[in-house]
Amino acid sequence: AKHNLFETPQMFCDVYCLEPGQTQKVHAHAGATKFYFVLEGRARFTCGDEAQSLGPGELAWSPAGEAHGVENDS
Repeated sequence: AKHNLFETPQMFCDVYCLEPGQTQKVHAHAGATKFYFVLEGRARFTCGDEAQSLGPGELAWSPAGEAHGVENDS
């Protein structure tokens, strides 16, 4: 599930609740920065050419125009 907390022309702030194996396909927003902050569990985040596994309290972000996505790979 995806829950939008707020959105501006330059930034999105959503809460994603992903079951194991669920993904948000890699995509990009031409004019908006995307931040991912992990509340609980672990997930694999793609930001540009890099992918990293993050856990609670960790942050990933992509500047405007950069491809990004997330996968609950647990």
